[in-house]
Amino acid sequence: MIYVGISACLLGQKVRYDGGHKASSFCQQDLGKHVEYLPLCPEVGIGMSVPRPTIRLVGDSDAPQAVVQKTGENVTEQLAAFARVRESQLVKLSGYILCAKSPSCGMERVRVYDEESNANRKEGMGIFAAELRRMFPAMPMEEDGRLNDPLLRENFVLRLYVYHDWKSLPKPVSKRDLYEFHARHKLLLLAHDQPTYRRLGRELGEVSALSDEFATRYIETLMGALSAPASRRDHTNVLQHIQGYFSDQLNDVQRQELTDLILRYRHGEEPLAAPLTLMNSYLRQYPDAYLQTQSYFQPYPNDLKLRYGL
Repeated sequence: MIYVGISACLLGQKVRYDGGHKASSFCQQDLGKHVEYLPLCPEVGIGMSVPRPTIRLVGDSDAPQAVVQKTGENVTEQLAAFARVRESQLVKLSGYILCAKSPSCGMERVRVYDEESNANRKEGMGIFAAELRRMFPAMPMEEDGRLNDPLLRENFVLRLYVYHDWKSLPKPVSKRDLYEFHARHKLLLLAHDQPTYRRLGRELGEVSALSDEFATRYIETLMGALSAPASRRDHTNVLQHIQGYFSDQLNDVQRQELTDLILRYRHGEEPLAAPLTLMNSYLRQYPDAYLQTQSYFQPYPNDLKLRYGL
């Protein structure tokens, strides 16, 4: 089972400061079929009521303080400590979906106010979210609003499944398990970050004894490399790379059909699903041991239909 943390309001729980919620249909109806959620509201978790006075971030954007507007109470440490005391639950998670703009859960562009005025800048990160990032730097995190973007949605779910694969490895990670993990995600990495693809491959080839420090650095580097959506150009590079594996099996008509479909994808005339569907058909006809291990072909359940928007 894949465990995902989520701001409780995104599942329809009426825990927001105004007594409302921000239910997300994607989280509830689509992704919810495939994961088990751990819903949390840090503000309720530290004992605040529903409804409640609003909190806002004040001071330095890099280290803001969370202050209750009505009373002036500083709840920064309480919100950060809420993550730490839940560590035994949070460590099981493969990803986290956060409520945008929240002074506790916002992942980016949260308003930070001057201490003596209403002047503000969208430069902050919620206190609970920042503590999550510090505790689990490799864990995929995303905001509900950004999940409305097809590229960001697909990228988050892709990272969620890769990180779940990592967390499923026996610990401590053996050299063999690490090599096999890296091997099955090679084409995904190639599509997202070619320099890191080359560097990690070189480092894995040179390592003699696998340490916990190396494994930690590896997964943080990999997840960082996957954190930006792959471009059409980068996907095209991978598709053409895969096409080479079929060069001896396909006839001239089939090769041209696949070439044309890849180029139509490159020019924005077809979704990524189109050339991949044809390639999967060829892979069934002409099995290849290496390609059949590659997560690139199906990094997450097909019924999410995420690659139709790419």
